[in-house]
Amino acid sequence: MSKAWHLTSRPQGLPTMDNFALRDLPDGPLEADQLRVRNLWLSVDPYMRGRMNDAKSYAASFQIDQPMTGGAIGEVTESRMEGFAPGDLILHMGGWRDGGIVGLDMMPNKLPAEALAAGLTPQTFLHNMGLTGGTAWIGLLRVAAAKPGDTIFVSAAAGAVGSAVVQIAKAREMTVIGSAGGGEKCAWVKDLGADAVVDYKAGPVLAGLAQALDQLGKPGIDVYFDNVGGEHLDAAFATANDFARFAICGMIDVYNDGKAQDMKYLIRTIPARIRMEGFIYTDQFFDCMEEFYADMGALIASGAVTMRETVHEGLASAPDAFLGLFSGANMGKMLVRV
Repeated sequence: MSKAWHLTSRPQGLPTMDNFALRDLPDGPLEADQLRVRNLWLSVDPYMRGRMNDAKSYAASFQIDQPMTGGAIGEVTESRMEGFAPGDLILHMGGWRDGGIVGLDMMPNKLPAEALAAGLTPQTFLHNMGLTGGTAWIGLLRVAAAKPGDTIFVSAAAGAVGSAVVQIAKAREMTVIGSAGGGEKCAWVKDLGADAVVDYKAGPVLAGLAQALDQLGKPGIDVYFDNVGGEHLDAAFATANDFARFAICGMIDVYNDGKAQDMKYLIRTIPARIRMEGFIYTDQFFDCMEEFYADMGALIASGAVTMRETVHEGLASAPDAFLGLFSGANMGKMLVRV
């Protein structure tokens, strides 16, 4: 019998353990186009907070007292789906559980054997070769159309998406300013290649960003990759060059409290002719999937892109891992090893 985390009530503000329950999953014989899977790795991601609300969004809401879902890496133990056999490692959306039945609705895809043979670990497809790496690559290169010579500002630069943005941008010969919280995270972002780092816990973001630009001899930023919103977004408005491009990936600063964002410098959108675009990974991923896999695979193989993993052990730790995203408990990608 497999077990899965269920959402038992809709959070008000930051979720607590009272909003979750670990329960048995129904078992039974496989039907056509189904797999039985033993999960190895689970992903927890900030976007899942929005799915806990009863509100229309780009991802369907979790239903009360129903199993939650999310990205996972699993091993097929039984198959009635063409093209899959026991022993295959797959990426699928049957996360928040230790295994069970996976159907076509959970979008199972076999991990490329050649990538695994080349030394990529399976969980890489939950970060740099998956959702977070793809989000970074698409947002930076497609949405923001960043190019060599641009000056890039990245918020949450020590997170899974932000750290990938920093490294992709440096590999493309851009000047990168990252923002992170605390000395350890800032040091890691610098180690990734960032030309300057703003410690948002040490003082106002705008003052730190202006100081970084002055030290680098840059008049402003050409691209802002937003994972945070709030004060970071306003600082980007304040320092944007003419025709700057903002790729809006996430606003984790306001996911739990829904507070109004005080944009003192929003008015600069007009004179600076700033283009700002929100984007979702799946909007473009399938059109550029082969190009992304080839490019990111080469960057990883060369050592130009790496990832730190913050790993929680066991299915029981999944809610703690998820909640840690909102307190800055992760460096790089937050994962649960089942």
